[in-house]
Amino acid sequence: MSNDSTESSQGTDAQAPGERTAYVIVGGGLAAAKAVEGIRESDSTGSILLVAQEDRLPYERPPLSKGVLKGDDEPDSAFTHDRDWYDEQHVELRLGTAATALDAEKHALTLAGGGVVAYEKLLIATGSTPRALDVPGADLDGVLYLRELQESEALKARLTEGARVVLVGAGWIGLEVAAAARHHGCTVTIIEPQAAPLLGVMGEQVGGYFAELHRGHGVELRLGEGVERIEGEGSVTGVVTTSGDTVPADIVVVGVGITPNTGLAEGAGIETDNGIVTDPGLRTSAEGVWAAGDVANWRSTTLDTHVRVEHWANAQDGGLAAGRSMAGQDVTYDPIPFFFSDQYDIGLEYAGYVPRGTDAEVVLRGEPSSNEFMAFWVVPEGEGVRVLAGMHVNVWDTIDDVQRLVRDHAVVDPARLGDPDVPLGDLGKSTG
Repeated sequence: MSNDSTESSQGTDAQAPGERTAYVIVGGGLAAAKAVEGIRESDSTGSILLVAQEDRLPYERPPLSKGVLKGDDEPDSAFTHDRDWYDEQHVELRLGTAATALDAEKHALTLAGGGVVAYEKLLIATGSTPRALDVPGADLDGVLYLRELQESEALKARLTEGARVVLVGAGWIGLEVAAAARHHGCTVTIIEPQAAPLLGVMGEQVGGYFAELHRGHGVELRLGEGVERIEGEGSVTGVVTTSGDTVPADIVVVGVGITPNTGLAEGAGIETDNGIVTDPGLRTSAEGVWAAGDVANWRSTTLDTHVRVEHWANAQDGGLAAGRSMAGQDVTYDPIPFFFSDQYDIGLEYAGYVPRGTDAEVVLRGEPSSNEFMAFWVVPEGEGVRVLAGMHVNVWDTIDDVQRLVRDHAVVDPARLGDPDVPLGDLGKSTG
């Protein structure tokens, strides 16, 4: 598959005065590719221009820290569609081209190099950028991030038998990279300033399960420690923690969160707040502009709040919904947030949303040490508890029931919720 950028004779520089492209999509990820599908459901002929800063076809990101990094999948498996598909959908691709400015009033998008595209409708699907580690030595060779396909390929090439890998951050990226590195026979240390992995998402009890999972596979976890500096002359040799210890390292992978790429919207005066603010149809505050994927903070009618999540399902479903909305369909984007992860011999799925600051309790169904259990995040309500979110580990065919409990604002008996002998389908009642 070729990934070279292409410019058709109807490209931006050849746009006739007064001519507008029907749909412009800014972004090169899954949300952008799915938006094309959504548009073409209702509009088979409207012109589509896809502008992506990366010089590759739009691709999905989960394989980068899973199958591609482990070597189970080829890099090309991450591409959402091949080039022929875009040709068949009559999509003009501008790959390796950054969008530098947006004039929402004039419906004009400026590209790197000075080209200007006039549009009827525009989607911002610019995703997010990893937060940089701001310590001395962070610019040394061997300090890596994992967000783009080329970064996954570069990291995989370094994961050789006996390589000493230090992960900074015990979030999903850090844990998945740790599992892949152990798969390749690397020595792995995770440095995390909080008391448990995934503390902000899972809480200490479930986070502790992931700590033990990785310890059981030979990973050293240094919890409650941060990074003081990274040492080396030209290339990494070690990481000095805030406790003063030096952890030897050939590779340092930083996973300390991501920041939504809102610059294009902010420059155009579009409302932003933890992402680009949208309505349930993924429309922004600017007429003719939509947002989807990591960068969108959409209004959820079911959850009665704005939600921004950074997971595959949101890019897939949100991109499709945005494309449909742009093409004139009556769209209410209202999913229950969902994500999945694979680490060693466990697979998990999570559905729901626990707002930060919520004092949620955890109800366990099954024994975590068995690597087959469920966890539910609940808050007291009436004579029971309301389910905000749920997760299974190797308990398959349960996520639909979890999503139902969340969507229905189900109030349940916590004892029955935690009893594996009570079918999930028997639980829950609507409260309104």
